[in-house]
Formats: sequence, structure tokens, C-alpha cells
Amino acid sequence: MNRPAITGWLLVLPAAALLALFTHWPIVGTVWDSFHATPKGANPAPFVGLENYQVMIADEVFWKSLWNNLWFALGTIPISIALALVMALWVNSAMRGRTWLRVAFFTPTVLPMIAVANIWLFFYTPQYGLLEKLTTGLGFGTHNWLGTESTALACMIVVAIWKEAGFFMIFYLAALQSIPPSLAEAAALEGAPRGYYLRRIVLPLLMPTTLFVLVNAVINSFRLVDHIVVMTRGGPNNATSLLLFHVYQVGFSFWDTGYAAALTVVLLAILALAAIGQFVFLDRKVHYQ
Repeated sequence: MNRPAITGWLLVLPAAALLALFTHWPIVGTVWDSFHATPKGANPAPFVGLENYQVMIADEVFWKSLWNNLWFALGTIPISIALALVMALWVNSAMRGRTWLRVAFFTPTVLPMIAVANIWLFFYTPQYGLLEKLTTGLGFGTHNWLGTESTALACMIVVAIWKEAGFFMIFYLAALQSIPPSLAEAAALEGAPRGYYLRRIVLPLLMPTTLFVLVNAVINSFRLVDHIVVMTRGGPNNATSLLLFHVYQVGFSFWDTGYAAALTVVLLAILALAAIGQFVFLDRKVHYQ
């Protein structure tokens, strides 16, 4: 191996060591722990094979949490991405006060999720919350938004969209500003309508950003747990229990680390399959320049 190659590997070594220590090794350890029971005191954890996964198959709360998470993902991902794109197109146009509008759209992103959860918890408070004031003012009856199974998960979806849309908007805004203005001028000279220019030129050029945002949106939809802990703790009747919250409960409330490791392995497998599927099916539509 020549000297430049050795120098390159030495430069990469610190980052690779940190990645292996804090990412790859914990994954291997989690997979290993999923085949063991929870250790009792100073006794080592006994090997139980696939027993934790068999318990998972029979766990009704796991299937409920997984189903809730799928609905949560279907509710948050397309709406937040579409809203982010619309906001980016809006604040990228020549208009007065667009700087303040960008700040307003991005502000929810910089707020801690615990603070966001407490804000929306006040909005959803029965009888006294802002949403209750609006609905009763319009002549509708009072409703316990977070205490009713039919509306609790939808309320969580709204909170997640409000939190994430501004974050995704930043990536779309950066991508829009990287598009050469000459393309819009050429389309105008050719007499192309604005909608045609948006559909045939802008959206294809935004596909790399869309793929990046989509992968992040899928990951976020399966790892958001802060607002669940603050607002509902998975209730009522596990109506808002998501997969990561179930892992949190099993691991830290019930202290069943072996079963929690098995749940984590399934969660990682779902995210890996989702990411691979997105790259496989969307790669042909992504044009890198």
C-alpha cells in the first residue's frame, strides 16, 4: 500500500472508529441480546434463542403499536413533504416579508419536542384548550381529543406534521435556489405555462432532495416518541402507542431488556427495508447533476 493510501486510511480512522463504536457495535450487541433473557442481578443472561421473537408474535400490544405506526407514517410522511414543498415554493418567490415567513415556517423545527408537546397539550385540553374554544364557538360540542381512541392518533399526526414540515422546507428551499434562473427564462421564452415548468423542470430537478427528505421522513415517523410520552403515554387503550414507545415501555418500565432488544431488531429491520425500497424504486427517477 502506497503512502497516500495509508494517509487516507489514517485520516478516515477516527471517524470510522467512532462510527463502529457508537453505531455498528450497539447494533451487533442488540441483535445478540435479543437471543437472551433479561439478566437477574449478577447472574448472566441465559440464552433463550427465538423465545423473545415468539413472545413478540403473541404480543397484542406489539401488533397494535406496529399498526398505529404504519398509520402514523402514512399520515405524516406525504402531508409533511407536500406541505414543505409548497412552503418552499412560496418563500422562494419574490414577495415582501419572505424572510419573516421563512422564520415563521422554520420556528417549530427549532423548538424542543417536549416544548412542542406541552404547547399542543394545551391546545387539546378539554373545555379549556384553544381547539375546544374554537369548536364550541362554532356550535360544536366539547370533545376529549386525546382521550378518545378515534381522534388521539390523528392529533399526534397533526403535531408531527407541524413540527417537521418546516425542517423539510429548508432542504427544498436550498434545492430551489440551486436551480439556474436561466431555465425559468428559457421556459418563459418558449411560452411554457408556470404549471408545466414546475411539473417538467422543477420537480424532476428536486428528486434527489425528495429522496433524501423521504428517507428522513420515514425514519422520523418510526422514531418519534417524545410527544407520545408527554401527551398520551400510548393511551387511550394503546391507541397512540407507537413501536418505539412500546420498546421504551418494555425496556425501561417493565425492564425486560431481552424482549426490548428483539423489538429494536424488528424496528431496525423495518427501517432498513423501507430505506432500501425507496432507493431501489426511486433511483431511476433521481437525476444527479
